[in-house]
Amino acid sequence: MSMMSTTPPAVPRDLLDSAAAWPFQEARLLLEKRLKGKLPGKGYVLFETGYGPSGLPHIGTFGEVVRTQMVQNAFRLIAPDMPTRLFCFSDDMDGLRKVPDNIPNKEMVAKHLGQPLTTIPDPFGTHPSFGEHNNARLRAFLDEFGFEYEFQSSTDWYRSGRFDKGLLRVLECYDDVINVVLPTLGEERRETYSPFLPIDEETGRVLQVPVIERNVDAGTIVYLREDGKKIETPVTGGRCKLQWKADWGMRWYVLGVDYEMSGKDLIPSVALATRICRILGSEPPQSFSYELFLDAQGQKISKSRGNGLSVEEWLEYANPESLALFMYQKPKTAKRLHFDVIPRAVDEYMAFVESYPGQDEKDRINNPAWHIHGGHLPEPGPSLSYSLLLNLVSVCGSDDPATLWHYISAYAPGVTPDTAPGLNVLVERAIAYYRDFVLPNKKFRAPTAEERAALEDLRASLAALSGPVAAEVAQSAVYETGKRHPGVGELKDWFQTLYQVLLGQDRGPRMGTFIALYGLPETIALIDKALADNAPA
Repeated sequence: MSMMSTTPPAVPRDLLDSAAAWPFQEARLLLEKRLKGKLPGKGYVLFETGYGPSGLPHIGTFGEVVRTQMVQNAFRLIAPDMPTRLFCFSDDMDGLRKVPDNIPNKEMVAKHLGQPLTTIPDPFGTHPSFGEHNNARLRAFLDEFGFEYEFQSSTDWYRSGRFDKGLLRVLECYDDVINVVLPTLGEERRETYSPFLPIDEETGRVLQVPVIERNVDAGTIVYLREDGKKIETPVTGGRCKLQWKADWGMRWYVLGVDYEMSGKDLIPSVALATRICRILGSEPPQSFSYELFLDAQGQKISKSRGNGLSVEEWLEYANPESLALFMYQKPKTAKRLHFDVIPRAVDEYMAFVESYPGQDEKDRINNPAWHIHGGHLPEPGPSLSYSLLLNLVSVCGSDDPATLWHYISAYAPGVTPDTAPGLNVLVERAIAYYRDFVLPNKKFRAPTAEERAALEDLRASLAALSGPVAAEVAQSAVYETGKRHPGVGELKDWFQTLYQVLLGQDRGPRMGTFIALYGLPETIALIDKALADNAPA
């Protein structure tokens, strides 16, 4: 499923210069502040995202890549003559600190703690190493969403010698780098800290040990091994790697990274890597710090606590475009990431797609759906919200998609699962969401005497209509009925009465559209059942 295009459609220059959407704001900052309006000497503008392959790709990985590509697409428009690339960089040379809980063969992996992920045998038995297994999962994950990227392996860069320039430069600037890092460490850690982590030739482990000598001309360090033995090793060729903050600054220096996002929790690390990058001799990338997600209780989401919502869980109940919209909206604001945000995200995405054809070009490039699809939006489907589908599932009392499609095809002739595959996905997702989150909380209530009279009046008004009814006609009947019965309260109270008495929930769809979709006879029968079930004694 591809959400993003590599070639956004052309947009007039004056509109690009005034576009308010945050990806355009970021793209303009990159062009003006970091690049000073000029193409970098390497011949392209480099966007980067990072991935720690000790775990599987997660919703934060998705968010970082989708947001970065939104900025990349915006940049392509404001600087069409500057080629761009997106690197998805895997830190797969990091030493494994603990055995993950969600893998098989834990005992085997435990024997290799401390070794680079790409030298640890794959516990799943599908790849040469654990790191390569997780890298393959990352690529499959990114490919599933149609992202355009170039995968990069830290192990490959270190062992091939492509990082040698940066490693030798860190050796030259050792004292300056140390002086930047040491104030950020605890007293005990300062005693043994070195930006270089030697790879022990005997055990293959990534060592955090004191460096006692440096030979800049030879490109070597001497470190004191845990057994007290002094070992001299080159810093190049994959025999050493860097501590991650120094690694980050060195990577920016060697690759010439121009733009990179990271979470708000990494702001101190970005500042440190920025200083290191400048010490090495180049300007750091334009950075963007996004807010973190919160759980249902407003607590920060933690992978170890498992209090978040995964990509797989979101896609069990909704389409990927709705998740991309959630990532697009207010990236600098902390947001609750829980199951109850899904219906609204789907409906907002559908509303943005539906509004797009009627917008002028200025509004189109500020439409979030433009950024989700890289300017190439799908044709709007039938105007059926996710909330409406949930209510249709509720009144049908069926988990068979064919039952829902009976009503959908009657409401929108010619619309079938084959002609509207996106809607078909949402039908299946709505059934799952209703089953897991709506049904367990349904609670019908009996109408008051005033509400009962209004329901009887509404039934009569609907019965007076004939044939398939237009949504606006049905909405008018509901609206006028509420006005005739002030005893039910304000109109918003009247609509809530319908939701609670007929649907067993506090919120619901636009009633006119619901009636048009469900059908006049079926809606009348729904009212009859509610009145009969709650008949006065």
